[in-house]
Amino acid sequence: MLGFGQYVSRRYYENLKCTLTDRHLIFSKGAFFKVEKTIPLENIQDLTFLQNPILNLLELKVLKIETAGSSNPDGSDMKLIGIIDSENFKKLVLEERELLVRKPKIEDTGNQEMETLNVLREIRDLLKDMQELKKV
Repeated sequence: MLGFGQYVSRRYYENLKCTLTDRHLIFSKGAFFKVEKTIPLENIQDLTFLQNPILNLLELKVLKIETAGSSNPDGSDMKLIGIIDSENFKKLVLEERELLVRKPKIEDTGNQEMETLNVLREIRDLLKDMQELKKV
């Protein structure tokens, strides 16, 4: 039985990954049944560290990630245990989220420019019509 437990633990550890991209936090885990979860950074509302005496003894921290519209009864969408340099990881996630939230969306900017251009065209046409009426 102990050999099987070691095998399962090793497979779980090999499949345990967390990746921070410029738009998402991607987490995958599982020994036999693999789960991959992707959380958009703009949906992250809170990052919380959980500690207890056992975790402190093992020098571990649990990073709990809560998102907007969380459907979990315990209020968190993801719990990450054993992140190397967890304080810095939390800081990086918050910085990437802030960059994403503050960056104007290209399609929104394009739509606003088109609307402005259309309004300016209408004003130009109205001014032309007014000038023609003045001449008559």
